[in-house]
Amino acid sequence: MADFPVLSIHQFDTTGIEHELYVNYFSDHLQRHHTRITHPHKHNFYLVVLITKGSGFHEIDFERYEVKPGSVFFMQPGQTHYWEFSPDVEGVIFFHSMAYYQWQFPNSQLSDFPFYFSRRNKPFLHLNDSEVIEISRQFTGILTEFYSDLSYRYPKIGSLLHCLYIDLSRRYAVEEPQKVIHSQPYAERFKAFEEMLNRDFKTEKSAMYYASQLHITTKHLNRICKEITGKTSTEVIAERVLLEAKRLLSGGSKNLNEIARELGYEEYAYFSRLFKQYCGESPRVFLRRYH
Repeated sequence: MADFPVLSIHQFDTTGIEHELYVNYFSDHLQRHHTRITHPHKHNFYLVVLITKGSGFHEIDFERYEVKPGSVFFMQPGQTHYWEFSPDVEGVIFFHSMAYYQWQFPNSQLSDFPFYFSRRNKPFLHLNDSEVIEISRQFTGILTEFYSDLSYRYPKIGSLLHCLYIDLSRRYAVEEPQKVIHSQPYAERFKAFEEMLNRDFKTEKSAMYYASQLHITTKHLNRICKEITGKTSTEVIAERVLLEAKRLLSGGSKNLNEIARELGYEEYAYFSRLFKQYCGESPRVFLRRYH
């Protein structure tokens, strides 16, 4: 298997500012783009899908979730995923770029919504029957505007999308209350930490390094991580490194020693022990599940 392809929003039937928005019924989306999306891949856009019929599974960053009526999935740029469905699957899907959201809402951030706050937050929500009816209605409203030629359709789509995000966030807060951050200073510090970690994790694996970059003590960084994730800063760092290890292993273009070195470990044996400690299996065993 080669490295995962990264799908661009411009590969789909889009509209909006310079083709930065896509909306469709899920069955039609699958029919049009089946060969692209049923194998492991990544995106350069944000995606939300509501399943109203059918079954299957959806694997996101190596965590598997059940697909069933009422399932809602949230994807961020760079996440690895693939899915398998029953032939009768139905639903609604939309995705958009960061540029689209910033154009519509220059004073808001997507990370304000709990499912986009961190990639560590669960990318899944299950709705009951009455919630499915209401959320489906909102999805359909966006879809109707998307294919219309009415005046003011772009601002209306933006407003409908924002309201949908708010209602999904309210439901998410009920199902995952611990993922809703009440301390804004902690949230901002953690986001800055995650951004630095995503940039530097291959070369910098010390909590002291990230704390110094944030101009705080390692103890305070640890407190922030425990408050937001329930884990220490060292665990957050290790899990980010090992997520990348899984992506490289399942991509299949490098051998085990090359992957260890790319992630900053000169000794494969140390990397293997760390992988087994956090993942419960060796890199070789994990590799066999994907090849």
